[in-house]
Amino acid sequence: METLLDTSKAVPVSGNVLVDKKKLMELVDQLRLAIPQEVKAASEVLSQKDHIISQANLDARRTKAQAEDDYHERLDQSEITEIAQKRADDTLAEAEERANRIIKQTESDAKTRLVDADAYALRSLRSLEKQLNNITESVRKGIDMLAEETVVTANGYRAAN
Repeated sequence: METLLDTSKAVPVSGNVLVDKKKLMELVDQLRLAIPQEVKAASEVLSQKDHIISQANLDARRTKAQAEDDYHERLDQSEITEIAQKRADDTLAEAEERANRIIKQTESDAKTRLVDADAYALRSLRSLEKQLNNITESVRKGIDMLAEETVVTANGYRAAN
């Protein structure tokens, strides 16, 4: 948009520029396409979060099942039974801790991406709003200037007749 403003024709005396509407609309369309990409990236992180949580839960269930199998195999041996139970409990606790860490990290990443996407969209929209306001102001000044010149010309024409 800056390039478009820099390359646009200047309106004499007013400090305003005439902007090619077609080019401006192309830039607005590009902005509309770019913002959903950021939102899509945040959605992908959220979908990955569900996959990671599912995988962590599956790993925890497998670990627990394996620990329970070990426990039952060694049930007849008292010393080994105590060791197996402790190992199973430790393994399950580690798996649960790992799953919780992964869940927290994934949620944090998703929130960060959503916040970043929202901030980007807000900055882009505010910039576009500023530029549109500048363009609108330029158009308004041009209209006022032409209207004033038309009145002066019409009054001069009437006075001559």
